[in-house]
Amino acid sequence: MYNAAHHVVFAWSLALVSLLALPSCVDSVDELGTDEAALLSCACPAETPAVLAPPPNQSLAFVLDAIGVQRYACNATATGAAWTLVAPIANLLNNGLAAGTHYAGPTWAVNDGSTVVGARVQGATINATAIPWLLLSATDHGGTWLGAVSDVTSIQRLSTTGGLAPTTGCDAGLLGATVDVPYTAKYFFYRTSILLPQLNTRCGATP
Repeated sequence: MYNAAHHVVFAWSLALVSLLALPSCVDSVDELGTDEAALLSCACPAETPAVLAPPPNQSLAFVLDAIGVQRYACNATATGAAWTLVAPIANLLNNGLAAGTHYAGPTWAVNDGSTVVGARVQGATINATAIPWLLLSATDHGGTWLGAVSDVTSIQRLSTTGGLAPTTGCDAGLLGATVDVPYTAKYFFYRTSILLPQLNTRCGATP
């Protein structure tokens, strides 16, 4: 049991407060500087199911890695007790550099001060040992209105490892206890792009 994981998970990223400019996936790599191009990581996982593809009027903007935990609480149920999700607690990384944090909402907050909240649209289990891959729709934005996620419209959680709720250890004697399960994922952020929708990059979209 570990009830203060956020103090550990966020400690080093909170110490790095420099703002991070995130290049767009639609920018030509030839037009970017060497360092900026190195931060661009927009390859879609080949196994992304079509059900997780964002709408045709959206295009992939950038990708961030996540390393952290999925926190679960032992709660009473109609049949006894079970682990239920409380919130993710994770660092967001861009090419290994601190880019922001991910927490309850679910919310993604990047270092330029902008935030986006998402709601689950679809899910798919790709690996039985890891949390599902998801498509989420942006429901709220906060912070600076010119930030990297200020105009994000959809988010995908792909390439997950770990994070599943424990299958044992929760009973009537442990109600209220919490447990943190390590996980990793890649979050794919999309923006509306209606000019040439046939050219939009959407992970999971059929050719």
